[in-house]
Amino acid sequence: MKNFTHHLAALCITAWVGSLWAIGYLAVPVLFNTQPDKPLAGLLAGQMFVRAGYLGLACGAYLIIYYLNRSGREFIRQRLFRVISSMLLITLIIQFGIQPVMTELKAQASPLDVMHSAFAGQFKILHGISSIAYLIESLLGILLVIKSRSNSSA
Repeated sequence: MKNFTHHLAALCITAWVGSLWAIGYLAVPVLFNTQPDKPLAGLLAGQMFVRAGYLGLACGAYLIIYYLNRSGREFIRQRLFRVISSMLLITLIIQFGIQPVMTELKAQASPLDVMHSAFAGQFKILHGISSIAYLIESLLGILLVIKSRSNSSA
């Protein structure tokens, strides 16, 4: 059972960080560069980010539980805990704070594309904040991969 939980933790890290990079830096840019219908590209990208966000929440929760069970309260003082917690916090902010507001702005702009509506300025600001938060989470993902490797050999 110990091996299973350890392997599941490794898979969670792979899935979470891999989805951040694959969706944010591969799939979505390709989507916007190849899809002539930009509102459709935005809708599809948004759905990918939402699904990846839920994946991140599940993986992050499992990792916190896994490392707490493994190291006890000592884990809370480790850098790995701060990395996972920060990534979870960013995911929560994007998923339940920024993303719903952006979705509402799109709905209010309908039938226009939000970028050609009175809501474009607000949308651009939120998109910029979300992009910066996503970049920070993606960079923290690098630390998660590195720290989890050094933590598993300890």
